[in-house]
Amino acid sequence: MNKLEILKKVDILYAMWKKGSLGGEFMPEDENPNLEPSSVENYLYFTLPMALNYQRNSYTLWENANRTYNDDETRFVFDPKECLKRSFDEVQSALTKYKVALQKQKQTEIWLTLCNTFVELFNGDIRKLFDICGNDVDKIRDFIQNKNKKKFPYLSGTKLCNYWLYVIWQYTEVEYINIENLTVAPDTHVIKSTHRLGLISDEELDSSNVQNIVIERWNELFRGTKYKPIDIHTALWLWSRNGFIELDESILD
Repeated sequence: MNKLEILKKVDILYAMWKKGSLGGEFMPEDENPNLEPSSVENYLYFTLPMALNYQRNSYTLWENANRTYNDDETRFVFDPKECLKRSFDEVQSALTKYKVALQKQKQTEIWLTLCNTFVELFNGDIRKLFDICGNDVDKIRDFIQNKNKKKFPYLSGTKLCNYWLYVIWQYTEVEYINIENLTVAPDTHVIKSTHRLGLISDEELDSSNVQNIVIERWNELFRGTKYKPIDIHTALWLWSRNGFIELDESILD
């Protein structure tokens, strides 16, 4: 691994993303009801569907989430207290109407577990988590991934937790402390792009621990540079999703 060579490629990739050369003018989460950024409704909208965002098309998930929110009959699923008043079948029906939940039993259970967590710990207001942790990225992750892991199914995972924190940062008014510690979210596209850049080997690509390896490599690469790991996440994601468009060195001229 040649650090300088990879950093140059990162400069090119970052510049291409900023100029729109990688596509992605419209990201999956842009499909939303345009709620007040600081409102509890907005935080919940970008939190609950995130736990179901695995092994599926992100664009479709958020399109379906928006349809669910905009339907008066199904909007209640985004209100944890209201969800817990309804029967399991009612919640399941609402989540499957527009296919927010694809695995109707398991994913309804995940959704209700999160609703119960939010009511039990925060009286239904997920913003209190950020207040409790002082908007500190490390403390929020520790709260979710270590201290209360079972209360945050899937959202506590390595990929989803980091990506959720990134999305909250992008679509709410939150300002994090230790933003430099918000890592890339190592989903399939980010992992493939990391490999393509030569930051992980073929063997590491196939490792069961590849997500943690990817996080560590980006942390190491950017240490002491102008970049924070989260800066490159979207560019990596788009580069892989759009078939690894050839890097154009002239963009740096």
